[in-house]
Amino acid sequence: MNKLVYLAGGIKGLSYEETVFWRNQVIRYFKDFGLVGLSPMRGKEYLSQETAIKGCHEQYPLSTSKGIVTRDRNDVARSAACLFYLPDNNISIGTIMEIAWADAFRKPIVLVTPKDSIYEQHPMIKECCGFIVRTLDEGCDLIRQIILS
Repeated sequence: MNKLVYLAGGIKGLSYEETVFWRNQVIRYFKDFGLVGLSPMRGKEYLSQETAIKGCHEQYPLSTSKGIVTRDRNDVARSAACLFYLPDNNISIGTIMEIAWADAFRKPIVLVTPKDSIYEQHPMIKECCGFIVRTLDEGCDLIRQIILS
């Protein structure tokens, strides 16, 4: 049984710590159930001093534009489900692409976003996301139920 869960959310403009904090929490939670969270930040500790991550960092193979797209798209394709965390109205174009990939690959999508966010209001995003919830706890619980039930 595939127990991989892709953990999508904004990265550009955030600090390294902001991008890994929630993902590490989810990874620890999933581990108790035998699920494996796939973070797009894994193996990118070289960005740990960044206070505002750029779109790409061409000096690092995993952080070139091609490296980001290649690994993230593959991670979405091989996951059993995808958890999207968009806690504010900051536009994350890469995350929107990942929603499109997940939908094209027919992966269950759980979106965590505030009520009436720009994401929840957009008709295409609303239709692609099987579940829209307000908290990471709700999102993690849904993912667990989708994969393990």
